[in-house]
Amino acid sequence: MYDIAIIGAGVIGAAIARELSRYELKIAILEKENDVCSGTSKANSGIIHAGYDPDENTLMAKLNAEGNKMFDTICEELSVPFIRNGSLVIAFDDEQLKDIEKLNQRGINNGIPGLSILSRNDLLKKEKRINPDARGALFAETAGIIDPMLLTVSLMESAVMNSAECFLDFNVNSIERENNYYLITSQNSSIMANYIINAAGVFTDKIHNLAAEPEFIITPRRGQYFLLDKVEGNIVDATIFPCPAKMGKGVLVTPTVHGNIMLGPGSDEFEDREDLGTTEEMLEEARSGAKLLIPDISTRNTIRTFSGLRARSNTRDFIIKEATGAPNFIDVAGIKSPGLSAAPAIALYVVSMLKERGLSLNPKKSFNPIVKRKLFIEMPEAEQQALIKTNPLYGRIICRCENITEGDIIDSIRRNPGAKSLDAVKRRCRAGMGRCQGGFCGPRVQQILARELGVPVQEIVLEKKNSFLLTGKTK
Repeated sequence: MYDIAIIGAGVIGAAIARELSRYELKIAILEKENDVCSGTSKANSGIIHAGYDPDENTLMAKLNAEGNKMFDTICEELSVPFIRNGSLVIAFDDEQLKDIEKLNQRGINNGIPGLSILSRNDLLKKEKRINPDARGALFAETAGIIDPMLLTVSLMESAVMNSAECFLDFNVNSIERENNYYLITSQNSSIMANYIINAAGVFTDKIHNLAAEPEFIITPRRGQYFLLDKVEGNIVDATIFPCPAKMGKGVLVTPTVHGNIMLGPGSDEFEDREDLGTTEEMLEEARSGAKLLIPDISTRNTIRTFSGLRARSNTRDFIIKEATGAPNFIDVAGIKSPGLSAAPAIALYVVSMLKERGLSLNPKKSFNPIVKRKLFIEMPEAEQQALIKTNPLYGRIICRCENITEGDIIDSIRRNPGAKSLDAVKRRCRAGMGRCQGGFCGPRVQQILARELGVPVQEIVLEKKNSFLLTGKTK
């Protein structure tokens, strides 16, 4: 019997798990895929929003503002790269100048510090490659960029290190209320829990409907992106947005914490909750939207295009509430942007809800907030030399694009939860994340995974179940 079962191992489920692992509780995290961070959390802009965009007096506004302030401490504890590079919302005409004034006032009402309106001259001094037709901009100095995949992985590692249990390949197909607990069943096993947190992303309505009458609908919105090579990394310093439109914040241009440039998303409504394909139409929308902001930007040095699904609900706000008719079943649904920015505050909010519903929260004296993680390439030379003497595998480069060693890859596999696929290794240590996108290092990483996991190399998948890379030898 578990005190709490969290369904979904994305950034929201991982943040809640880590926050609850501070207490003397028995916690289970249930994830239908073979790794954490396999949904929306792995495919987004990686932006920590300042908080001027959400409507006033909403959960989005409250939790974005609170969450933004928490990232410096959390990222230091979890060894996750985070840069407060600031963001700009660009205005091109009189109407958009009024729009950024409204955003500025909304940000002030939301309690967001560090907002200012820039004139055209001040804007062009700050970002020299901005479209010279720009008339002004809203600058938010507290906005930042982060590695959302590593954040999710590290949050979950912290939770597991503090006694939470993570069950992968656990696809929930039934939830039954029995006496004062829930029986949660997958295709192969079942667990019992007193409380359920539904953090299943684009599947939250489906999970909700297993335990209660329908209350909301999730309609996935697909966003498609370009990731540019690091040679383009000096195009902008801040994250650049257009004025918001009906479909969201619009096509942005942003640096990443690893030195690339990302642009997108081109967005469309989408019924399929599994299809992460890209389309020529939406990629062209992303390309043309980026060129409006930075006219001389080029996608010539694209190293990857990708898409992600956002959990858009039929409400205008986050849904964080107890399901009607299902006591102690908490929905955390419709967590679209700024969900990543709000994640740490959402975790605190959910914990306070659980306390109100009678969950006993006894602080754990042994709680350890620190997750130590450092790639070989990030170490000082003296530390590198000492490590190679201890373990020569750190002196063997496998991924030449990102300078990732065999020691780094083995570490990513042996951590808990550890990597079991090529993309899981990539999420943890960036092997295959560079210019060649695993074209050279992929087969070698596959061999290392097979050796470390003790399975035939043919059983190693690219990412999800059945995404096999090899079927057998040809010679």
